[in-house]
Amino acid sequence: MPSLHRAPARACIRTTVAVAFAAASAGAFAANLGFLNNTPITYMKQRDLQALNKAAQTALDTKKDGESLDWNNEGTGNTVAINGTVTPHETFDSDGLKCRKITLVANAKGQTQTWAPTACKQADGKWKLKKQ
Repeated sequence: MPSLHRAPARACIRTTVAVAFAAASAGAFAANLGFLNNTPITYMKQRDLQALNKAAQTALDTKKDGESLDWNNEGTGNTVAINGTVTPHETFDSDGLKCRKITLVANAKGQTQTWAPTACKQADGKWKLKKQ
């Protein structure tokens, strides 16, 4: 199956980070947001996003509220070392789904970025970001 068709099956976390990446890199210059240059998201490649997604799925499935899971991009082929944590910190029910607020942290080249989405577990067992 081509990777384009597999992408929708992956959790939305990677997609959200990719959208943020596109917005940060494409819009940064047009909107005079050069301060986003050299932030961790600008160094992340597809395999880095996959590593973050895998860590997020694992943390959401296995960690208690407040417990962190460390992740890194070792083995992704990226020459820029990226690492961080995924921390679920609030579990609740929404529309019959188990949802969790999470904090995603990425560190690269002395810079840190933090995202705070909410993910809900779908019927297929995958976590999907909830629209805010």
